Amino acid sequence: MGTSVARHPDEEHYGPAVRPMKFERGTDGPRVVMVGVDGTETSLRAAASAFGVARRQGCGLTMVFVAAPGLLASLAPQVGYAQQEAFEEVAADLKREAHRAAEEYGVPVTLVTRRGDAFSELAAVADAIKADFVFVGASAQAGHKFVGSIATRLVRLGHWPVVVVP
Repeated sequence: MGTSVARHPDEEHYGPAVRPMKFERGTDGPRVVMVGVDGTETSLRAAASAFGVARRQGCGLTMVFVAAPGLLASLAPQVGYAQQEAFEEVAADLKREAHRAAEEYGVPVTLVTRRGDAFSELAAVADAIKADFVFVGASAQAGHKFVGSIATRLVRLGHWPVVVVP
């Protein structure tokens, strides 16, 4: 225990191994719960909710952190360096917390870090792992009321139940 094993360069695994089981859709409960995290208060509440479901159901938890490249980063190198530094800081905090929680509560946790459009990356990971539930935090940005948040897009376009945590 205590070490991470990467099966893919953007994944780290913590806690016990996911217990193998025969899967029969709709009868055995969830096998994997996914949560999108970005370090905001609502995403951390979503992670706590997803973690609780994974612990109670005895299934794995996949945490996904997506860093969106900014337009300014391509125009000003200093902004790109600052964004990279912020990404690494949030990713390091999430790694520590995922590792601590996996060890403390005995939940298999996979942390996936990606760069790109948050909606596209979350949807791709959810499809790849065949997520039974996707948890996300509600957006607090005013513009999302008009254009739509990532949560709204996941609910409308996804293939999995989406839980939006306020």
